[in-house]
Amino acid sequence: MSKKAQQASLSSVGFSFGKPYLAFSAKAWKILVIFMLGLLAWIGADRYLTPELAPVAAIAVVCLGFWASAVMPEYWTALAFFLVAMITQIAPPETVFSGFETSTFWLLFAGLVLGAAIKFTELDNQVARLLTRLPFQTYAGTLAGIVAGSVALAFLVPSSIGRIMILLPVISALAAQLGFGTQSNGRTGLLVAACFATFAPAFTILPANAPNMILVGMSEAQYGLEFSYFDYLLLHFPVLGLVKSGVIIGLTLLFFPDQMPERGDVTPQTPEPVSRAQALLIAILALCLILWLMDAWHGISPAWIGLAAALVCLWPSLKLTSPKCINQDLSYGALLFVAGIMGLGALIGHAGLGEALVAAASDWINLSPQTPVWNLSVLTGMSTLVAMATSLPGVPAVMTPMAGDLAQASGLTVTTVLMTQVLAFSNVFLPFQAPPLVVAIQAGNLRAGAVIRFCLALFAISLCLLVPLDFLWWALLGQI
Repeated sequence: MSKKAQQASLSSVGFSFGKPYLAFSAKAWKILVIFMLGLLAWIGADRYLTPELAPVAAIAVVCLGFWASAVMPEYWTALAFFLVAMITQIAPPETVFSGFETSTFWLLFAGLVLGAAIKFTELDNQVARLLTRLPFQTYAGTLAGIVAGSVALAFLVPSSIGRIMILLPVISALAAQLGFGTQSNGRTGLLVAACFATFAPAFTILPANAPNMILVGMSEAQYGLEFSYFDYLLLHFPVLGLVKSGVIIGLTLLFFPDQMPERGDVTPQTPEPVSRAQALLIAILALCLILWLMDAWHGISPAWIGLAAALVCLWPSLKLTSPKCINQDLSYGALLFVAGIMGLGALIGHAGLGEALVAAASDWINLSPQTPVWNLSVLTGMSTLVAMATSLPGVPAVMTPMAGDLAQASGLTVTTVLMTQVLAFSNVFLPFQAPPLVVAIQAGNLRAGAVIRFCLALFAISLCLLVPLDFLWWALLGQI
């Protein structure tokens, strides 16, 4: 191999030859730092937790570091996780590959097929043409309208991934119709606002996200507590729903500033007749939405409803998708990414890393009936740490069994202790904690760095402003 070929090979993985020495590129330095953090996590877990948790902590830190920094493609990290986990036999295969068995994975697959059908039939452009006829005058006004519609959709569709997969093609087409370029702040802002608005406030709507239902189900099974739809909504929606929606609009304007393109710069789009394929797809989507709304009645998971709709769209003679849809139009990288994320969460749960972190933290926290605000802050902080260490659904799985003991130590009611979990799993630190946001980044072709910065800012504002406001709202309701 020639010297030039050797240099090209090394530079592809982040190394380059200087005159007399081997130099690191910025990408290689990031990889080195991530592995060093993994080593520190191994040492810390071995010293302060248990030796069995050390490799789990290291794998979690390295995988999350790779995903957060995007130094490697997301699917590569997921595949590397599968390989390392199986070679080391750190968990059984059914745990490592459990992401492929979850309804979230198959709902994402169904959503990708439905999204491909929407694009193939040009239904997204059709809806976008109708939306452009609405009186959008300003960029801020457009954002406000999209956020309001996205929150409203959360009341109708119980699957956050399903909502995002419905919204993304329409909002993307709307941005194009309004004149926003593919790399413009305006297009990115519209998509980010829609995704976060239909995801974050939905934690205050009982059936709209998975952690909500896990919390309610475990609370009923372990403590005999039943939460009504209205009571749950009243307790959380005014602050974590309405106020957070306003924060999302403000942050979008701050991170993705833009102005509405001049109407003269936009080619007028006249409405076109609805084609047979578009009409059939509208009927399929409407039936899908109706069945999603009625899931409490028929008991069929939204994932299997979506998969059935996807199978109809893939029926060749209906011509709702391209003949090469499965081979060319679907993002298998996104599917592997989500399976890897969920497999990592299952590994952490299987090993008991989240519970160990909570147990270690309980040694230095001081819960007392005389300090209710401190108690609420500590409980929220503990749940937030669990969310970072495991996943959002991992919060109720880890914290709910401990709620009785924590209530006794703090003097709070079990219900109040349980509800502090909502403050944690509704506040996402990084997108990789939440599969719906991962799906949004992949399906919307969004810049991961921009979404991460937005997520961190929303996390900080929620923790410093919205959580105290929610405590005040709970006090007014007599909850504390």
